[in-house]
Amino acid sequence: MKRVLLETKCLSVGYGKKKVLEHVNFTVYSGQFVALLGPNGAGKTTLLRTLARLIDPLQGNVLIDGSDIRLYKSKKLAQKLAVVLTGHLARNLFSVEEFVALGRYPYTNFIGTLSDIDKKEVRKALRLVRAEHLAHRIIGTLSDGERQKVVLARAIAQKPSVLLLDEPTIHLDLKHRIEILSILRELCRNEDISVIAALHDVDIAFKIADIVGLVKDGIIQAWGPPEHILRENVAASLYGFNGASFDPCLGSIEWKASNGGNLLFIVAGIGSGAVLYRILNRHGYAISTGIIHKNDVDYYVASAMEINSISCDPMEDISIEHFHRAFKIASSANYIIDAGFIVKQMNQMNVRLITSLLNEGKTVLTLRNPENAYQLFGSQGRLVCCPDVDYLLKYLNSDGKGVVFTNIATAR
Repeated sequence: MKRVLLETKCLSVGYGKKKVLEHVNFTVYSGQFVALLGPNGAGKTTLLRTLARLIDPLQGNVLIDGSDIRLYKSKKLAQKLAVVLTGHLARNLFSVEEFVALGRYPYTNFIGTLSDIDKKEVRKALRLVRAEHLAHRIIGTLSDGERQKVVLARAIAQKPSVLLLDEPTIHLDLKHRIEILSILRELCRNEDISVIAALHDVDIAFKIADIVGLVKDGIIQAWGPPEHILRENVAASLYGFNGASFDPCLGSIEWKASNGGNLLFIVAGIGSGAVLYRILNRHGYAISTGIIHKNDVDYYVASAMEINSISCDPMEDISIEHFHRAFKIASSANYIIDAGFIVKQMNQMNVRLITSLLNEGKTVLTLRNPENAYQLFGSQGRLVCCPDVDYLLKYLNSDGKGVVFTNIATAR
């Protein structure tokens, strides 16, 4: 059973007489990963510093294991709580093992003598952050990612119940960002440590955190599981951006579709359109799409990007009404693109849609091979086979001039 490790009660934090956050009330349980999200200057760092007793609260209380942190002696508090704040580690001459051993100070005597237990905990901390091979390296020779692992290992060596981190992946490349966050997740699951981390990456927080706290305008605006808190447009409102939106079904931020440029109608479904939407939007094309089912990843991506789409209910055959709506929109497009969707009983109407558009004289660019395209659509009309998306873009960018493509009518 999870136990309460940290609580705040009517907490206000800030500097001097200036309140940065107020009315802060939350509970953190053992093994939870808590992500604090919010724009720069919202108060995330100030809150973490207050939880760590680096600054005094302006009002209210912070409790660890039911006791106010102001009642703890420094060494006793260090056995309960460890802190990793933003900043570069000084390029000193300590070995990694010696540096991590500094995390054992709450347990050593006044001259810092390490016992066998202390040495064992140092080795364990290095193992938990996957840095055993760095033990004898000098701190000053490490990369940013390696140094962050070492700082984390020093904090783990304290054997804390709660670990506080301020932007733990800042300045790191993608490999080390993923690795550090994976390590933190494992500490929660395997060591029952509670992690409270200030983050900026909404996508990551949604996928890794048990709890998210949204920090803005002097308060914590929401607190709870990410699937309950990070609804549509919440991220945009939190960070104040307009050109993108967060989709909780995808767990990612999608850029809104362009309204300018040539209009393309993409016949998609069963996941065939999602990547194509993003690529063509990046190249400045206006996009409409259909006919897609509402439980399809294409539907979620199109909705998040605010693409005009014709959609139908999940698990239902596409109706003639949907066909006519899609045909009307597609008829006004500069090009029709067949995303190469897998053909099933429920989306047979999309094959009919493409065939009807070809009969109307529309140019259809298909990502299928000529054999498959011929079997589905026949050889009539202006059907152009593009072997991949790069060729598709070349055709669109040149309006079909000066680029050799396989036309189905001449390929057989």
